[in-house]
Amino acid sequence: MKSLLLLVLISVCWADHHSNNYTLDHDRVIHIQAENGPRLLVEAEQAKVFSHRGGNVTLPCKFYRDPTAFGSGIHKIRIKWTKLTSDYLKEVDVFVSMGYHKKTYGGYQGRVFLKGGSDNDASLVITDLTLDDYGRYKCEVIEGLEDDTAVVVLDLQGVVFPYFPRLGRYNLNFHEAQQACLDQDAVIASFDQLYDAWRGGLDWCNAGWLSDGSVQYPITKPREPCGGQNTVPGVRNYGFWDKDKSRYDVFCFTSNFNGRFYYLIHPTKLTYDEAVQACLNDGAQIAKVGQIFAAWKLLGYDRCDAGWLADGSVRYPISRPRRRCSPTEAAVRFVGFPDKKHKLYGVYCFRAYN
Repeated sequence: MKSLLLLVLISVCWADHHSNNYTLDHDRVIHIQAENGPRLLVEAEQAKVFSHRGGNVTLPCKFYRDPTAFGSGIHKIRIKWTKLTSDYLKEVDVFVSMGYHKKTYGGYQGRVFLKGGSDNDASLVITDLTLDDYGRYKCEVIEGLEDDTAVVVLDLQGVVFPYFPRLGRYNLNFHEAQQACLDQDAVIASFDQLYDAWRGGLDWCNAGWLSDGSVQYPITKPREPCGGQNTVPGVRNYGFWDKDKSRYDVFCFTSNFNGRFYYLIHPTKLTYDEAVQACLNDGAQIAKVGQIFAAWKLLGYDRCDAGWLADGSVRYPISRPRRRCSPTEAAVRFVGFPDKKHKLYGVYCFRAYN
């Protein structure tokens, strides 16, 4: 018993003595593995980095080692980057490096490499970012029997929008919801993205799928049809449902685009088919729902003309509220899914840049 007490006292004193050796700033994540013998420390100088679709980003990661324990050479060090799935159940390989041997996986091929700013720099550069690159990445450094990790969050500038198809509300299972977002130049949103959108004022009373398979909806103004008038604002959680059989709407996320979104000036109103052809005649394509939301949110696009979009819906973006044009709030106004033969609307087009 005395030996155990002495061991505890020694451990506490050692920890107190070494507690000032490393500093944890508010924007740092530091993982320390300290044992008797060799030590390896991996550090991410930023817990979160920000970028946008089409941009380049560096995920910071550095490692520190005890040269007296490992020797002076670094050729045996293995650096591995993986992406954590939204449900944290598995990791997706991104990049592995060991000496001169390097391997890139999946959709990251040709887009990632180590920054290599110094001998202890394990930072990963990702170029030409896609919507799917959003998420949490793990930097793991291994040398001999020692290893340590750090996690970095890659956040993308963008906009979350609720979506349902022409069939109406609550008609999408999880897999159809994923495809619906892809069809509109978007991806299914994560909980963190929906939460940030709620903090930014998003209020929507219909439940939608999120990327982790949960069904939720954001409420900033509590009211009877949306969980009750006496409830607090927040993101309402329906929980996890059968991905094949359960049917809801979906929350999509999109980011900056490389192209031009615009309302086509045309002498007459158009049917849906005429709208599609008019954009093609102008060297463009009929715009998608994700593109009108990105133009509105990220570029401040404002137009009080209802126009056809690729999914057959009719909408118009208002960033400056005014009478007869969304007088109470900035929003992408939804007219509906009218009969495609109605010659009542203009069209929004999108021309991609090469």
